Amino acid sequence: MSWCAEQYVAFEDERTRPVRDLLAALPPIAARLVVDLGCGPGNSTEVLAARFPDAAIRGVDSSPDMIGAARRRLPRAQFTIEAVEEWSDAGPFDVILANALLQWVANHATLLPALLARLTSGGGLAIQMPDNLDGPAHRAMREIAVDGPWAETLAAASAARTPIGDANWYYELLRPLCSKVDVWRTTYHHPLSGGAGAVVEWFKGSGLRPFLEPLDPVSRAAYLERYTAAVAAAYPALADGSVLLPFPRLFITAIR
Repeated sequence: MSWCAEQYVAFEDERTRPVRDLLAALPPIAARLVVDLGCGPGNSTEVLAARFPDAAIRGVDSSPDMIGAARRRLPRAQFTIEAVEEWSDAGPFDVILANALLQWVANHATLLPALLARLTSGGGLAIQMPDNLDGPAHRAMREIAVDGPWAETLAAASAARTPIGDANWYYELLRPLCSKVDVWRTTYHHPLSGGAGAVVEWFKGSGLRPFLEPLDPVSRAAYLERYTAAVAAAYPALADGSVLLPFPRLFITAIR
């Protein structure tokens, strides 16, 4: 699956706010080496660099387009094109950030302990994941995918996102390996001007990509027409024409 940096940063302020909240929750760490896994276009890496100004900064992403944007944004940081499943840098790191990444990656029961093993003693793992697969926008993606001429083409699209565990599951996984673990869930309510069309543009930069990418242009337009109608029904416009998009996210900080 390919990613588009330009589409992703169309809502940069809203997408960056959670990583600010996440990194603000870490305790003071005298960090010398930090890494941003799934760094995207570098907006989260920029927050990481500001939080730890004395540290060497690395970023990793599987998308060449995202890495190109990140390198332009932060030319002094070191960026690598690599999938997190294949990431081999042993560090050790003082902070590992995974912001809006791990919902795309399977096997959290083995992956998260492996990430902790690359931390220094007292180092921090900081994770944020969208927790919205049961929301109307994502239900509509799946329902439309199986109810149209594109059903066979999109048979695997719903599996692109990994269903995540709940707070108890992550706490029980990480607590025996850490000195401290915090887990919390926050629902942001993003006001988007443009009504249903703005919600569709938001998800075109993330959750819709596995559903749109396999389709030819005609089918993609037809899918989006049906999806926009479903979004308009699920997220009614406010009096000023904007829409309030609820977006729940799960946060984890784990100190080794």
